[in-house]
Amino acid sequence: MVEIRPLTESDRARWEVLARGKDTNFEVERGDDAYERTWRRLLDDERLRGIAAWLDGRMVGIAHYLFHASVWYAGKCYLADLFVDTEVRRRGVATAVIEWVARDAEEHGFPGLYWNTLEDAPARALYDKVGKFHAGLVHYAYRRDTDRRDA
Repeated sequence: MVEIRPLTESDRARWEVLARGKDTNFEVERGDDAYERTWRRLLDDERLRGIAAWLDGRMVGIAHYLFHASVWYAGKCYLADLFVDTEVRRRGVATAVIEWVARDAEEHGFPGLYWNTLEDAPARALYDKVGKFHAGLVHYAYRRDTDRRDA
């Protein structure tokens, strides 16, 4: 049975192992200060939430999310990170986490849950079952490039 609860101060060490595992999975490099800063924000910033999934008494998954306003709809919830230990994948942990976040968001008045993933991510098999895929939607992030030339 998967147990899910908000992160607490005593979860710090195992959270970092999983957070670093997520970053390794996505080939992201961060310094130690980034993990410390994010950890503090997850515990202290009321806009951000962090949860842990437990299986057989061991933390095996984490998720980070935030609530925000929406222009046209009721509030939204952005699931920024979801990572499950490779040893326990396909045992319902990720599904339980997504359902928990969706319920928490709904209870707080932010019913629109969404997330991004890589096009070739193995997790898409699950996401295609629990989510709605928007074919043709392209995600852009502004790149600050001082050498950019206007064409």
